[in-house]
Amino acid sequence: MFLFGHAKTTYTHHKSPIHLPTKTKGKTSLATIAQKSIPPCHLNPLLFNGHLQTFWTIVHAHGPPIHYKRKIIESTHSIYPGQFTVDFVIAPPSSTDQERAAEEDDTLPPRTTYYSPAEWENIGSDDGTPMLVCLHGLSGGSHEVYLREVVAPMVDAGWAACVVNGRGCAQSKITTPRLFNARSTWDVRQTVKYLGEMFPNRPLYAVGFSMGANIMTNYIGEEGSKCVFKAAVACSNPWDLNICHIGLTKTWLGLEVYSKTMGGNMRKLFLRHKKELLKNEVLDGEAIEKCRYLYEFDRVVQAPTWGYPTQGAYYRDAASVDAVLAIKIPFLAINAEDDPISQDSAIPYEEFKQNPYTVLCTTNWGGHLSWFQLGGKRWFATAISAFLTKMHDEVDLTDSEEEEVQEEANGKMPKKKYPIYDPCNRKLICPPE
Repeated sequence: MFLFGHAKTTYTHHKSPIHLPTKTKGKTSLATIAQKSIPPCHLNPLLFNGHLQTFWTIVHAHGPPIHYKRKIIESTHSIYPGQFTVDFVIAPPSSTDQERAAEEDDTLPPRTTYYSPAEWENIGSDDGTPMLVCLHGLSGGSHEVYLREVVAPMVDAGWAACVVNGRGCAQSKITTPRLFNARSTWDVRQTVKYLGEMFPNRPLYAVGFSMGANIMTNYIGEEGSKCVFKAAVACSNPWDLNICHIGLTKTWLGLEVYSKTMGGNMRKLFLRHKKELLKNEVLDGEAIEKCRYLYEFDRVVQAPTWGYPTQGAYYRDAASVDAVLAIKIPFLAINAEDDPISQDSAIPYEEFKQNPYTVLCTTNWGGHLSWFQLGGKRWFATAISAFLTKMHDEVDLTDSEEEEVQEEANGKMPKKKYPIYDPCNRKLICPPE
């Protein structure tokens, strides 16, 4: 089938997934919505395995031009103070405005400018426009091609969108000696709260990519039935970071190409923020600059700055495999079985079978955030936009209907009996927000 570009698509879900009320007063299931909206996976036969698909991201075209306005937000969290940035999608400015912005500030990613105080003061709206909240991958940002390829068709269809940048990413500054980590859900939580205040009538949806998918899955699990997202998609989630780490270090390509590249990207991030980060007394600048692989960076930077004894302890606590069991909103995950980074052995197939709110879509071919088709488009971008559009256009998730879905799901999930299993219990103890 590779000769013809046909990838096999498999769906894994609860034997009785939740039923969703439609706007035509009928009902459909989450699995049906996913299978009817997601197109067949036809890929470029010349990129016939996960490595070739993943490598092609290096030479791929620049992608659709998305323009942003950036807002710097001060964190309200007691142990994670400082600032983070959110980039809001805006209409393309006039050429004169673009030229003026480029001359004024070249410290931002392309097509990005800051909100002025007056602009931010007037950003609020009572409209009911659907809004997509995006989380990028490791050391990425709102400028990433894979993210823009999902955002572009949604914006063209009338949606609003924003991207929560990881601290230090997308040329943002940090003001405290800590970067993001794979379970730093606090900035997402604060952003969602702000969006609810600024746009009280907008239904919110979410999409996360790679490490951003891991963070988003943990956030949705932590929120449980309080989560305000109407639906969410996790793309190329690594799920179990320790399993992925072990898999990467077992092969030459995994260690010398993928782990080394990601480690190099994180080292560059450190060097960009070296002055601020080295204010943290637990960090050794010389040791950090010698890091070659991702696990080395996590060992000497992420683990100590967050209070973990080893990078393995950090990986196990940050993993989102168990969070799947705590999700209480319609949730779709998309993974490729030949993904060399977010490996198949880390995908929580059995957990998806336990939660009627979740559906897992896997393809036997596609790589990491790749799934390149003939012509250069990425299949996952079409799949995500089609699923979210169908959810918004056809499903009625008003407050009363959400309660009905919740009641139905509660009847399908195992009743809690002692001993109680808490899928979102952190090993890293933090004060309440």
